Amino acid sequence: MFWTLENFRTVLAGTWMAKPATPSPVAIEGVSVDSRTIKPGEVFFALKGDVHDGHRYIEAAAEAGASVIILQDSTALPSDFPRRFPSVAALRVGDARRALGQLALAYRRSLDSVRVIAVTGSNGKTTTVRLIDAVLRAKFRGRASIKSYNNDIGVPLTIFSARPGDQYLVCEVGMNAPGEIAPLARIVEPDVAVITSIGRAHIEAFDDQLGIVREKASLLSFVRPHGLAVVTADCPDLDPYLKPVPNVVMFGRSDRADLRLTASEHAGDPPSRVRFTINERVTHEIPLLGEHNALNAMAAVAVGRRLGLEEEDIGRGLAGAVPAEMRLRHDRVGGLDLFNDAYNSSPESAMAAIRTFADLARGATRRVVVLGDMLELGSHSEKAHEELGECLVECFGPAGPELECLIGVGRYAPHVAETVARLCPRTEVHAFEGMDDARANEVCTLLEAGDAVLLKGSRGVGLDRIATALRNSGTPVGS
Repeated sequence: MFWTLENFRTVLAGTWMAKPATPSPVAIEGVSVDSRTIKPGEVFFALKGDVHDGHRYIEAAAEAGASVIILQDSTALPSDFPRRFPSVAALRVGDARRALGQLALAYRRSLDSVRVIAVTGSNGKTTTVRLIDAVLRAKFRGRASIKSYNNDIGVPLTIFSARPGDQYLVCEVGMNAPGEIAPLARIVEPDVAVITSIGRAHIEAFDDQLGIVREKASLLSFVRPHGLAVVTADCPDLDPYLKPVPNVVMFGRSDRADLRLTASEHAGDPPSRVRFTINERVTHEIPLLGEHNALNAMAAVAVGRRLGLEEEDIGRGLAGAVPAEMRLRHDRVGGLDLFNDAYNSSPESAMAAIRTFADLARGATRRVVVLGDMLELGSHSEKAHEELGECLVECFGPAGPELECLIGVGRYAPHVAETVARLCPRTEVHAFEGMDDARANEVCTLLEAGDAVLLKGSRGVGLDRIATALRNSGTPVGS
């Protein structure tokens, strides 16, 4: 009885601007915020954003088959709307974006048979969502957040994707500023809450890292009775926030972890996966690179066990996981090995990528790191980029493989390159203030067949343009 007009009006406390004179030709089910992809029968929310206003597309949504229009600006509804669309309802609410969350909460509470898992953390959220989905899919029916649908629009859309008969739903919960996680957690009401890691991503909006801890931990306040928290053991600052949660499983490198990472190594020729061991007893493999992804997989193991899966099923699910785009993906492109980790960057994720690359690129003819700025760090930017320079020297110094070329892109990354050049004088250094298509092509001329290349930087820097330029070239690069 959820998908009824009366239920919508009651939940949203709205006012009818148009009620159907004829029945809807299809059952009302599903929600959309995009008139270009709406399916017949879906409810269209006309959201007002900084750039786009969904009210401009009300007629397009109705023409595409929307059964209900949720709007906040009554003047946007054409006076002849009821005549032209006699089977489409229009409900006015005070704030369409807030109404989207209100309806999502009501729908979540109707999902009696669905176990809802919420994933947050400074790094690894999307990858962990993929891994949990892969594990649970081995035995259960369910769905997971697509892409990085982790804000006040994406989370409700993820919840609305659940269908009768589903047994699980995995939601990604993100934030850019204080106070953003709690409203999302209130909508999700997780049976299982996962905190992958605590780092300095988005620290620009916080006084210090403890502020990030508080923000991430706010997810735990909304865990359902008898629910479970799966949290990193490598951040003791989380401990005070764990007390109200009835059940806690900790994972990580720390000796206090319930699931402790006791071994990890890359496997395959060339390396294409990570083999890792938990508590010196159970070993699994994932088709991803980097020890940090082994930690993400351990969170998925904890969730799988909670939902009653056997270890064999968990292992089969992990082995079949599909990596997310631009998260340390390895491809053979233009005669070189490209490690594309350019989706986003923070101090912790950048150092993890550098260490992984140093291990995997030992056999390459040359090693090239293209390092873009880490954004949204505020006053912490200079120090954080200095730490990257130290990490590079540690990984490619006397004890490690040589770094033949370092390319810095942005405001701070070139300074990292200068630091490395002083301490590793044999490293060739280049600096770019920004990245566009022309500069991406220029970077490609610096590369040679046989190189191993790491792309790591915040999405706003645009290092993915280099990957596109390499793929478009279709031939080995360099001289």
